Amino acid sequence: MEELNAEQLPNDIEQLKNLLLNAQKSLRKKDRKIQSLYQLITAYQEAKRLSATRQFSPSSEKESLQQRLFNEAESDVDTPEEAVHIDTSTEVKAHKRRGGRKKLPDHLPRLDIIHDLSDDEKRCACGCEQEKIGEDITEQIDIVPAKVRVLKHIRYKYACKHCDNAPKVAAMPPQPIPKSQASPGFLAYVATSKYADALPLYRQCNILKRGGVEYARNTLSHQVVKAGELVQPLINLMEEKALSYPVLQMDETTVQVLREPDKTPQSKSYMWVMRGGPPEQSSIIYHYDPGRGQAVPSRLLAGYQGYLQTDAWHAYDAVHGKDITAVACWAHARRKFKDAEKALPKVKQKRAGKIQQALAYIKKLYAIEKRMCNVGNEARLEARQTESLDTLEAFKAWLDKQPVNPESLLGKAISYTLKYWDRLIEYCNDARIEIDNNGIENKIRPFAVGRKNWLFSATQSGARASANLYSLIETAKANGLNEYDYLKWVFTKLPAANTVEEVEALLPWNQDRTELVNWVYA
Repeated sequence: MEELNAEQLPNDIEQLKNLLLNAQKSLRKKDRKIQSLYQLITAYQEAKRLSATRQFSPSSEKESLQQRLFNEAESDVDTPEEAVHIDTSTEVKAHKRRGGRKKLPDHLPRLDIIHDLSDDEKRCACGCEQEKIGEDITEQIDIVPAKVRVLKHIRYKYACKHCDNAPKVAAMPPQPIPKSQASPGFLAYVATSKYADALPLYRQCNILKRGGVEYARNTLSHQVVKAGELVQPLINLMEEKALSYPVLQMDETTVQVLREPDKTPQSKSYMWVMRGGPPEQSSIIYHYDPGRGQAVPSRLLAGYQGYLQTDAWHAYDAVHGKDITAVACWAHARRKFKDAEKALPKVKQKRAGKIQQALAYIKKLYAIEKRMCNVGNEARLEARQTESLDTLEAFKAWLDKQPVNPESLLGKAISYTLKYWDRLIEYCNDARIEIDNNGIENKIRPFAVGRKNWLFSATQSGARASANLYSLIETAKANGLNEYDYLKWVFTKLPAANTVEEVEALLPWNQDRTELVNWVYA
């Protein structure tokens, strides 16, 4: 609005009022524009600082002792009763002397190396022959790298010399890959190296070469795919077990598959991961799919009834409803506030009252969970229904009255928490639900580490085989088994399993770790 001098002002009172009202509206409009620009600039500065923090600072979300002191946060709350106090006192435990190094496992083979005195050394200074009165034993661990051997199957033939009947030959046990040079132990070693230790196949070929064996990578890839297809009956039973339990966690991550119909080699595909089953029969299932849309969880969760804990990815909304109750993750909510804290200028981080107050509420929720982690479901549910819900109610009231810039990271953190509030508090209704989705995220990490090394799958069949072998290895680990021992057992016994009962007997939770180790090292 242009400036007016006194001579330009109208004499009529009504006209003057209208002029002043229009000027006021114009100023408000400019103020809103300025405020909007300020919010956008602030959000951009936060994003820039957060990006730099993620690039150059440690990624841990743990708080330092200094960050746990909430003087500023307490002063930011309207009443002293609403402030969340965390006990920062440190209990110094009594000093416990270390018990020494751990004994090497008994199942490992021993090679005796005798160290004896010479005949001259055995003679005493008095001239007598010293007698042996005992021995000192020192054990060292030793590794023979890539010790390769050949299993030579000799099958005797028998024939009758008095008739023309066909000869008989002793049968070989069913093999994981018929007419292949790969033994069950070899397949277990290769699969464990790739999917548990993130060692690509071309590096394994180099290791074999050092052991004196020339092995083509294409042959090794083909055998890994066949091994992944072999274990499909076990994967089916594991998935049934996971979906039969009323608490399920899901997450997804990217995978590159070079040869997919109607897709370029550079396009992204996805590995969907679910974690379910009773605690003593935990199942981790990986599913490869070219897409990340709603059709995937709809297909994978067909017929499932219970709680589904995920992040806020909208594809899962397709399955939420009467049979499936959505549960959100408090680790994701906390991460939003931690990002807001990281994006603050360093001079303001110690005075981040609102952020630290929010983190204090969340920390109190986790403190309750930590205290009740080793109790029964009944006691845990009671603690959640009393202590946790009281904390959540206070947190919700605090969130509702926070005047913050909606474009800022703090504003987005508050908006996210309020948007998914009903899902975030759902864990208080059932003791079997975890407070966050970290359990499934921890199962994404082995795949992500492997992906950095082997980079991609060449074909869809390779991606599906990888999903099956990751499922078997991670489920074995979740049930306390050694991955190699279990895979060798499966590749040895599964080819001869002809009934559902025989396959069920091979599931990870039906194995005894000690018996498995003794079988492998027998």
